[in-house]
Amino acid sequence: MKVICDRAALLDALNMVSSVVPTRTPMPALSCVKLVASKGSGGGELTLSGTDNETSLQLSVTHVDVQQPGSGAIPADKLRQIVQAEDGEPTLTLEIEGDQCVIRGANAFFRVFCFPAADFPPLPDFAAAIGGTGQDPAKTVFAQPSGQLADLIARTVFATARETSRYAINGVLLKRDGKKLEMVATDGRRLALARATIPGAQAKGDSISCIIPTKALNTALKLVRDGEESVRMAIGDSRVFFAFGGADTDAAAEGKKGKGGSGGGGHPRAILSSALVEGTFPPYEDVIPRENDKKITAGRDELSSAVRKATVLTNEESRGVRMSFSGGDKRLKLSSRAPEMGESEIAVDLAGYEGSDIEISFNPNFLVDVLKVVSDPQVIVELKAPNKPGLIRSEAGDFVYVVMPVNLPT
Repeated sequence: MKVICDRAALLDALNMVSSVVPTRTPMPALSCVKLVASKGSGGGELTLSGTDNETSLQLSVTHVDVQQPGSGAIPADKLRQIVQAEDGEPTLTLEIEGDQCVIRGANAFFRVFCFPAADFPPLPDFAAAIGGTGQDPAKTVFAQPSGQLADLIARTVFATARETSRYAINGVLLKRDGKKLEMVATDGRRLALARATIPGAQAKGDSISCIIPTKALNTALKLVRDGEESVRMAIGDSRVFFAFGGADTDAAAEGKKGKGGSGGGGHPRAILSSALVEGTFPPYEDVIPRENDKKITAGRDELSSAVRKATVLTNEESRGVRMSFSGGDKRLKLSSRAPEMGESEIAVDLAGYEGSDIEISFNPNFLVDVLKVVSDPQVIVELKAPNKPGLIRSEAGDFVYVVMPVNLPT
């Protein structure tokens, strides 16, 4: 194999693929990035692949001068370090011969030992999955703009659990029912729910529900580069695929196993695959408050700024901000106190208030997190009592966030 490629494009691809490569593994080939150079009618292409046997990523770099097609598996960390170090070079030459990879710049030469491509573990096959063949054929295939997928992920993934003991909530629940798409995440103390409509999808599409690991969703988020680019999702019993680009959105949306479709044509620029999380997601509908009688409308940026200010004088022992809502003058007073540090008090004008006055306390980090992902300039806060969960939602109703209050000493 011998290729000449743009250094910056190669580094971007290596950084992305290396994110799924394990740092420690008993299998040497698993710590590698597999490179496959090929020639086609559209020119040369270099495909990089990485996997940890749970999450896999294939990424194509185009506009590559492929002087000799071929393949090999190179240790990911060393290859990335070399390409990163050659920051003054516009292009780099990579040549694999036997068990050695030679990397050349204008004034630099590197020789790295590598492995045959055959030693690299086989990756899940997206084409086989959407075609209804393979070990885990897709039950449903649909497409949406990648910007919409990014919004759904960003508005939920931050609320996933970090504790490995509660495995079923270490991911995001995805539910598809026809054109309706819903993603839900919780860590037991808060819950985020985002909804969207799949453009072009048939209203009577297959219903499906699965839990996607946080790592896979964070990787998918990084793969989004153009909000209008189509991303196809294929979901089977134990695996999910994300294919970015290379397909007609409507064709992909209507392609399903057993119904004459393969999810559209074309060669995706990136294919991300992940094993699904096993287990049962909690019955989240039961924790969404339905009878909150206090409704507050507040500016998103003003509320976020006030919460951040109040957070300054909190610590691990008093991780909470007291919020006093007053309907008479439509004002919110936030206060915090930390022993041996001091106290704070911040006032915020509210755009609207319905109901009686209330005082309630929340973990400020949980409020800051959600206000980062709300796209509306105003948010709606609904409350019931100081010991009942609060609800924050968008005006359009496509995003709901439930957060448990905390007890603070008087």
